[in-house]
Amino acid sequence: MAQILAASPTCQMRLTKPSSISSSKLWNSVVLKQKKLSSTSKVRSFKVMALQSDNSTINRVESLLNLDTKPFTDRIIAEYIWIGGSGIDLRSKSRTLEKPVEDPSELPKWNYDGSSTGQAPGEDSEVILYPQAIFRDPFRGGNNILVICDTYTPAGEPIPTNKRAKAAEIFSNKKVNEEIPWFGIEQEYTLLQPNVNWPLGWPVGAYPGPQGPYYCGVGAEKSWGRDISDAHYKACLYAGINISGTNGEVMPGQWEFQVGPSVGIEAGDHVWCARYLLERITEQAGVVLTLDPKPIEGDWNGAGCHTNYSTKSMREEGGFEVIKKAILNLSLRHMEHISAYGEGNERRLTGKHETASIDQFSWGVANRGCSIRVGRDTEKKGKGYLEDRRPASNMDPYVVTSLLAETTLLWEPTLEAEALTAQKLSLKV
Repeated sequence: MAQILAASPTCQMRLTKPSSISSSKLWNSVVLKQKKLSSTSKVRSFKVMALQSDNSTINRVESLLNLDTKPFTDRIIAEYIWIGGSGIDLRSKSRTLEKPVEDPSELPKWNYDGSSTGQAPGEDSEVILYPQAIFRDPFRGGNNILVICDTYTPAGEPIPTNKRAKAAEIFSNKKVNEEIPWFGIEQEYTLLQPNVNWPLGWPVGAYPGPQGPYYCGVGAEKSWGRDISDAHYKACLYAGINISGTNGEVMPGQWEFQVGPSVGIEAGDHVWCARYLLERITEQAGVVLTLDPKPIEGDWNGAGCHTNYSTKSMREEGGFEVIKKAILNLSLRHMEHISAYGEGNERRLTGKHETASIDQFSWGVANRGCSIRVGRDTEKKGKGYLEDRRPASNMDPYVVTSLLAETTLLWEPTLEAEALTAQKLSLKV
């Protein structure tokens, strides 16, 4: 696995000429041929020649990256991962542990400089990392691990960007816990060419053909970035992330992976770790990852993070009535959910491109233009799940999953509001 994800000499050469990405369909298929170099481009020619003449150095670095340390030491590397000050950026650093571990409780707390991540003032900059979830490390292999952490003050208080702490509190509520909430999260993302911030495979400053052939498309003229998607898929499986599938999306250069079904707080842990792996893989590929909900303006689909949700009562006989009651509650807290569902979502939720208007709540069976979609199978069986189509691709899964649980299981509307809204939405509950 480390060999699959390690940066290749080909990739290194491509980075000296970013514009070559636009003429390539697969990131690791880019080959910069010497005969195509302009004789007037001396700097670029020198860089490529230097790398071409130094393949042995690159190979030596790769061999060190792929070293198996298990026969020589019990010590392992733990990569501590946390969410930075923007609430969407990921940070990480490494430490050595004396032996392999299996549970986060075996791991030491750690600290970092919060003033350098926008999470603490310079005069009191220490932020404490609490290990919460462990995954296998597909980059280093062996017994090495990735550790999802959340963040606290030295006094033990969650810092403002720590959304996991509140989510864990909601999921530990007895009423929520008994309902065993399941989540299936569909993470869409867009791959960009470096330096120009334009989708992978698109001609720089111009557009490909209109949408239609790209969704789940196959072929060099339809699918750009498949190697990255596949590498990420395998890395997630290796790590122990509950990834359930991938597909190319409606806008070319955009992809999706699905995580779940996951129970409670686990959904957020797995999505954040999957995002971390994707960041690392695109870093090695020399491609930029964006979770912007509307990376290209105009007649192009945005990027969402549709969240499928069910409770034990929804999955049992008579569950459709429970689903309709949940939809009623969600409608009454629509704007509260919208405010927590990601930055820039107003550019995506326009009522076009398979979205509902950001200002108006709606629901429907098999309708992808609604806020909440219920599948035909759920309607037919009278039980199942709902899909919240409002979250943006840059949403925080801790926030979205816990808010869904809170609104549908813990929050109670007034009888008057419930009756009026039920009539408006044609919900007989």
